[in-house]
Amino acid sequence: MQVSVVLCTHTLERYEYLTDAAESVLTGTYDDLELVCVSDGNEAVYERMQEDYGDHPKVVTTCLDENSGLLTARNHGAEVASGDIVAFLDDDAIACEAWLELLVDAYEAHDAIAVGGRMTPRWEAGEPAVLPEEFYWLVGVTHRGFGPDGDPGEPGWVRNTMGSNISFRAEVFAELGGFDVDIGGRKGDNHLQGGESELCARLRAEYDQRVWYVPEATVEHRIFEYRTEPDWLLERAFWQGYSKRGMERFVPESTGAEGEFLGDLLGSFVPDRLRGLVLRPSAAAALQLLFLFVFTGAVGAGYGYGIVKWG
Repeated sequence: MQVSVVLCTHTLERYEYLTDAAESVLTGTYDDLELVCVSDGNEAVYERMQEDYGDHPKVVTTCLDENSGLLTARNHGAEVASGDIVAFLDDDAIACEAWLELLVDAYEAHDAIAVGGRMTPRWEAGEPAVLPEEFYWLVGVTHRGFGPDGDPGEPGWVRNTMGSNISFRAEVFAELGGFDVDIGGRKGDNHLQGGESELCARLRAEYDQRVWYVPEATVEHRIFEYRTEPDWLLERAFWQGYSKRGMERFVPESTGAEGEFLGDLLGSFVPDRLRGLVLRPSAAAALQLLFLFVFTGAVGAGYGYGIVKWG
């Protein structure tokens, strides 16, 4: 199977990261690939893409007429793509060498129509002391509790993986109409997110199948310094809670995993951390336990704000 990897960016400030992402795909172990580089409305970015990859036999470059947002850029890239599988990678991510090979193996072994892998962190300024693994999803990394049985190291069927490590059979993606581009701006609200969740909810409703998760198919996500600041993390937690309420309201079939996560958080993860703190007291462990509650509260506050706004 040929795999088309869609890679988008919108600014020259991120171009050096895009080239790292592109090289991680092009130097991987899977040969039957096509890399679709999309400039989201930035002519200067497109010119750099043309200069660097215009003559590359495995790269297609394309540019939108205007900046339209990531989901629109991804859909455009998928339309341009010619592969049997369309995979998505962000411009601040780096795929492991066997990424595509592992995804393709999963399609063949499980007769899957969508396959994704695990996101791991690349801390650009060190791991933040305040961020527990249960809340790694705030920075786009696979968190503790993810997976078919709550174990991110185990393969199996899941609702969706993250948007920088997910793929679909191309005909399925096309039949579903791609990502709903209104998710990131429904009713003019750019805080409402959840493109992958919404698309995979439609996939399950239409095909009665979920996403096969391959934990070995890893993609590193660059975590820049500003994303490790407590203020940024708290704001992110608030708007994620708000977004989850919005998704419940507008796309109810896309929810469910969040409730399971909250149950695991309060019923398992918090007690585990409390026992660990009693057995091995440390300031670092106490700080992470404290922020486990702080982030939970911030998500809850955002969720409550969503209830006030939408009911």
